[in-house]
Amino acid sequence: MNVRKFTCVFLLIFSFWNIKIQAQSNEISAKKIDSLAQELAGRAQFNGALLVARKGKILEERYQGAADISGLKPVTAQSSFNLASVSKQFTAAAIVLLAESGRLGYEDPIDRYLPGLPFEGVTIRHLLTHTSGIPEYFDLADRFYPLNHIITNADLLTLYQLRRPAVDFKPGERWAYSNTNYVFLASIAEKVSGQTLGDFLHKRIFKPLGMADTYVYHQLLPSWPGSRVFGFRWQGGQIYPNDLTHFDGLVGDGNVYSSAQDLLRWAQALMAGKVFKPASLAESWKPVKLNDGSTFPYGFGWFLPAEGKEASHTGGWAGFRTLIHIKPATAEVLVVLTNCTSGGESIQVLDKIFSAKPVVSSQYTLITNVNIIDGTGAPAFKGAVRLRDQMIEDVGKLQAWPHENIIDGMGMTLAPGFIDTHSHHSSDYETDEAVIAAVSQGITTIIVGQDGGSHIPLADFFARVEKNPATVNLASYCGHNTLRFAVMGNQDFKRTATVAELDSMKTLLQRELDAGALGLSTGLEYDPGIFSNQEEVMQLAKVAGTAGGRYISHIRSEDIDLEAALVELIQIGREAKLPVQVSHFKVGMKGKWGISRELISMLQQARNEGIEVSADVYPYEYWMSTLEVLFPKRDFDNRASAEFALRELAPAEGMLIAEYEANPALVGKTIAEIAKERGEDPATTYMWLIAEARARKADEMVIGTAMTEPDIIQLLSWPHTNVCSDGAGYGLHPRGYGAFPRVLGHYVRELNALTLETAIHKMSSLAAEHMGISDRGLIAPGFFADLVLFDPSTVKDKSTTSEPHALSEGIHQVWVNGEVVYAGGHTTNKRPGMVLKRATNNTRP
Repeated sequence: MNVRKFTCVFLLIFSFWNIKIQAQSNEISAKKIDSLAQELAGRAQFNGALLVARKGKILEERYQGAADISGLKPVTAQSSFNLASVSKQFTAAAIVLLAESGRLGYEDPIDRYLPGLPFEGVTIRHLLTHTSGIPEYFDLADRFYPLNHIITNADLLTLYQLRRPAVDFKPGERWAYSNTNYVFLASIAEKVSGQTLGDFLHKRIFKPLGMADTYVYHQLLPSWPGSRVFGFRWQGGQIYPNDLTHFDGLVGDGNVYSSAQDLLRWAQALMAGKVFKPASLAESWKPVKLNDGSTFPYGFGWFLPAEGKEASHTGGWAGFRTLIHIKPATAEVLVVLTNCTSGGESIQVLDKIFSAKPVVSSQYTLITNVNIIDGTGAPAFKGAVRLRDQMIEDVGKLQAWPHENIIDGMGMTLAPGFIDTHSHHSSDYETDEAVIAAVSQGITTIIVGQDGGSHIPLADFFARVEKNPATVNLASYCGHNTLRFAVMGNQDFKRTATVAELDSMKTLLQRELDAGALGLSTGLEYDPGIFSNQEEVMQLAKVAGTAGGRYISHIRSEDIDLEAALVELIQIGREAKLPVQVSHFKVGMKGKWGISRELISMLQQARNEGIEVSADVYPYEYWMSTLEVLFPKRDFDNRASAEFALRELAPAEGMLIAEYEANPALVGKTIAEIAKERGEDPATTYMWLIAEARARKADEMVIGTAMTEPDIIQLLSWPHTNVCSDGAGYGLHPRGYGAFPRVLGHYVRELNALTLETAIHKMSSLAAEHMGISDRGLIAPGFFADLVLFDPSTVKDKSTTSEPHALSEGIHQVWVNGEVVYAGGHTTNKRPGMVLKRATNNTRP
């Protein structure tokens, strides 16, 4: 045995860490361990204890760094680390010992020991194997206990008895990890044994096995043992405490402390039959059998990799990352205990080597010399951002690591990638997987399925995108108009839906929500949604709300009946109990210009009532839609309606034909110009254009000038409004290429209508919040590395109606999921975009 004890130093100056493993052909590769250990040490990713043993013989052990943030106390062989979830195997052991003595049975219902819980049919075995369906306690406990209350097992038991949360699934139906299971197991063990869990484990396991540095510790005990190690974290080049929380009055799911040598004693005793009878150990290390006859590789507090031939468990809590891995056939044991959050990768890497699996080292990039606007709205600050593969690893005054990719930001501004909450850029995919219209603006995530129209079925669309990804991330709503067409057809839709038809729409919507749709979108100024009544939309919104989805709407009117349309949106939010958002919020009627302040007051009052209402805005005075959109009564041959539209909603000289399949030569001309060419008044020309397109069943689009800049500024300034483009890579409207840079250049730099930090907030974290997207929209550790590097002094939109595809200036580099997708005015060959689904809430892959 070769033991080298290191003098404690702060992790900024890690010593060279050299591991040599006794050479045997079937043992762990010493070369891999040595090279990777050096790399991990150099990157401050290991602080703690490492032990490798075979057949009872320690091949190598290492004690590295500090036991607390003072730097004065070194990690030693006697250092006891918070095992976090590795503690579960000891809780399970207590249950097994009680079962061996006949004091309880694995098939006993838990209400025999913990009466009053609302979990009928849940047994002790279900708790041991995480197949109970009992929900996790973190969110529930935080709702009912303040942060200054140290939560105990008794608190949690009382909470579940009183609040009676429903199970996530029927007992035994599937496997789902839940810490609540092991808190309840600890309570059962204490009730049956008449001892605290710590006392029982000490008497029956720790003391008999000579585990002198192992014990149960929690915050309500009067003092901690001297061997206790404290957790910490590195962030922004600084060291911070990261130890116990208000959950650490609980035992069972965590809070066993132990040393590496004690865990080796534990593993050897298990394999030697010194803890349980052979049958009990076999039962503990048997994959759980589910109700359908399938199995899952988890036993009693142990994961069972390699088809049940190995036993392992990891733990992670506050600053601690831990691992124990046992190979009974060869009597090999690996123990890794760290007390720094950055130790997670060391555990993954070393466990892969121990398991003889390929190890792919993470790729690190340091973006230096930048002004960071992190997306929160806080002031910019100078610093650096470290990326690890797809993720942001750290932010602050960071020093470069060996072999790290360095990018000099040249003093420019680094912001979170922009999230376009109302986008049609997915239509670009077939011709441009680079989606240059979006990424050249700094957009890294697009939200599609807007205005009531979406791909159907979404599962198939998502599968196609995942098979052939684009540069940007994508999420989608399910469109109400799409549901209507699917159920009612393309002919008989000019009416309200029947009860049966509405039921069919609900079924389809639920399918799309299950596939990952963010929620329901409506386009209530378009066919066929314009013919629906509020009750139809309300019933569908309730389906979305029940599933945890959202509602986003191109409301029934953006002009004549604007106020009533907002009232409908608010009512849907109130009754369906889900977040609601106004799409491309605007005041599109001349007679109502200037009422934006009153409209915001209406929405703010709804928020004050608890309705989660928000909006998005694009920064242009003109919209793009169909020629028909200004005829809410669908009376396209009514001269009075046409004249009203051109007088109050959009003037003939401000109605620019953007698409007209019936006669492409008209594209780029205004209705006023076409009317002059035809020698007739604009109203007649307007009605003729609609009639001609409808007769030929030809697509058409028009750009209508209808808004004023003061209203845009007022709407954009509301704290609950985010930026969108409503654009695509085709058509004449410049928003498809210029919306986000236009905000930064025109509204921030030229007009000072917003601060740069506020604008970035509205483009990133606020947009993510409004869409229910997590892990994106901020420059912060643990978030996906979606980033944009730009020059705030030059950023500017260049696209116009005459040159709509002109790229913006000042956007220098864009990252999506850690990959550079745009640099120097060109897209790269990287296609790292992900599909973001509501069902998974966009967590890490």
